[in-house]
Amino acid sequence: MLKYAEQVHLQLYLSGWSYFLSISGTVVKQNGILGGNGSRGVVLIIHKLMSKSISGPLILLVVVFSAVKCVDPYTPKLSGYRNVMVVDGLVTNADNSYKVSLTESIEAQDSTPKTISDATVYITDDNGVRTDLLPAGNGIYKTDSLTFRGETGRTYQLHITRSDGNEYVSDSCKMLPVPEIDTVYFFKDSRLYNNQTVLRQGISIFLDSKEPQEENNYLRWTFDETWKFRIPYPTSYVFLNDSTINSLPPSEIKEFCWRTNKNTEILTREINPGSTGPIKGVPITFIASELSGRLLMRYSIIIHQYSVSRNEYNFWNNLKMVEENLGDLFGKQPFAVASNIKNKRDPSEMVLGYFQVSSVSEKRIYLDFLKDIEPLNLPVYLYPCQLITVSPMDFYDPTSRQKPMTFEQMYNMFINSKRYSFVEPVYDPTTYKLSKLSFTTIECADCEKSGSSVTPYFWTDK
Repeated sequence: MLKYAEQVHLQLYLSGWSYFLSISGTVVKQNGILGGNGSRGVVLIIHKLMSKSISGPLILLVVVFSAVKCVDPYTPKLSGYRNVMVVDGLVTNADNSYKVSLTESIEAQDSTPKTISDATVYITDDNGVRTDLLPAGNGIYKTDSLTFRGETGRTYQLHITRSDGNEYVSDSCKMLPVPEIDTVYFFKDSRLYNNQTVLRQGISIFLDSKEPQEENNYLRWTFDETWKFRIPYPTSYVFLNDSTINSLPPSEIKEFCWRTNKNTEILTREINPGSTGPIKGVPITFIASELSGRLLMRYSIIIHQYSVSRNEYNFWNNLKMVEENLGDLFGKQPFAVASNIKNKRDPSEMVLGYFQVSSVSEKRIYLDFLKDIEPLNLPVYLYPCQLITVSPMDFYDPTSRQKPMTFEQMYNMFINSKRYSFVEPVYDPTTYKLSKLSFTTIECADCEKSGSSVTPYFWTDK
């Protein structure tokens, strides 16, 4: 008789920020009775996976139990499930369109996220001026950058009216001034990985900021990384048949691409009351040089510095605290992280998310491999790519009565597997006849499988 504690999960995703509810724990079912004679309980968790502008779990309610019994796996089902609205909105003083995302929780992990596209969404300021947000599809509502721009010192409120008549309103949020980012710089550094067992070398990126104004005591940072990369074995030819192999024009060879990664880590700081002078040495991120291709050609990072209120600072810090203690049953007990958005008729209704109002300062830097990274003598990332060069005779069985396959048959064998791309032909140096074909995995032959060949609008190679 096998004795074990069966772990089960039932997950509830809340799209947009990708929240999910998980029932997790040891469930014992013996003789048709849930629980048997062992100790029992349920762990209720609302997590928030790292995505978009907010990361970390939102609510974590835990009742811990364990049981070791002769068990059969049992998958519980929720009854009386109710959708929860998820709001993600940010207004700044930047000259661009602002957006609010509205989604609903979904009951199953593999379900398609449900967006809210039939709401009325608008923003009001402390002068009573109303700005309507227009639906842009997929639950996204946007302002018109030509008619509305946030102003430092003004107060804003978000209003949402659902098609069922329910009205939601945020707290009034004042846009506080933000100090200007002075410099962004980097140093050679190292970090421990794999549960503090492996030391990786790389670079750490920091920023210095000018002195904040007296009323600005809390700051938050986000960043976007973009890097140019080259795949090792780009497809350079088109195979038609054994006698016709054409070279691709340079414009059709997907060798160089760009990739962007949006930060998900929560970065905040409280400025000590009474302190003066600029802010120095704020750590932003660490890049292990041998774990990705970020630094192999040209890398760029843009850092956004936000001024936040005490309430928003507490919101972010609470999210971070819950995230850091996720999975640690002996850590600090988790708690609910309150939103600043309420149902006007039923303030007790759960709403997830936060309406953010902040001034913003931005700064971008570029790092070039030859100029900035190579002199540091860091370990270099190696793409997990292999060039496979073969001929039909490599697959010929002389004991069989079948003829050797043709180059076209060999080509189709690789391509039809959906795993490989044709790279180039190989010709005999003496006879100049086709002797072999070279293949590699798809992601190693086409950079668009992991990035975009369209140059970002802000990119410069100088």
